[in-house]
Amino acid sequence: MANPHFQNLILWAGNTVASKNKKNLPMFQPYPSDQTYYGYFNDFMTYNSGDWTITTTEAGSGTASEAVTSSAGGALLITNDDADNDLDFLQLKGEPFKLSTGKNAFFSARFKVNDVDQSDFVIGLGITDTSPLDTTDGVFFISADGDAGLDFLVEKDNSNTTTEDVATMADDTFITTTWFIDSTRGYVYYSINNAEPVAVANTYLPDDEELTVSFGIQNGEASAQTMTIDYVNVLIER
Repeated sequence: MANPHFQNLILWAGNTVASKNKKNLPMFQPYPSDQTYYGYFNDFMTYNSGDWTITTTEAGSGTASEAVTSSAGGALLITNDDADNDLDFLQLKGEPFKLSTGKNAFFSARFKVNDVDQSDFVIGLGITDTSPLDTTDGVFFISADGDAGLDFLVEKDNSNTTTEDVATMADDTFITTTWFIDSTRGYVYYSINNAEPVAVANTYLPDDEELTVSFGIQNGEASAQTMTIDYVNVLIER
């Protein structure tokens, strides 16, 4: 499993990265003690379904499942039932996160999908919603059935800034997705596989809603699709 902490991302927005090192700290990061940040980290060495609001559609011949799978560092395997549009979405209970343009925030997750062209999937922060693929408020990465491109959305009250094709997904291949808010620069940034971050306008930052960790997958054909979550990490400035 990749180290999920701040210092693994090269946050040198607007600069070249040729002379930078992954051990360099982000430009805005104070020591992330519990006095300055609150957060959530799950390496999925264990899984308790009672911690999650789970939305499932099971129209096929089997059942959906969520279970820890054998993987160094831990991982959660989500497996859908096998009908078209069957789905399984998980949202951490409690909506414990609140974003603001005036406070730093960080989200990172590493995951993979078995068939990216035949799946809809989402991962990030959003409101608790029975339709996470069509949520009205959140900051998240999302991909639609029939498209291997991964999009990044910053959405508030059903209006959003969408950055399309921030990455091209490959079947059964892990990707690290990260976004953060740098309060000193006034942007939301995203990064793929720890590459140099890209700035996005914070016009539609969902700062009037409590949010929660959200992820899951929907079948794009009559075949059971899977999503494997290596880790999720969230840090928000108090």
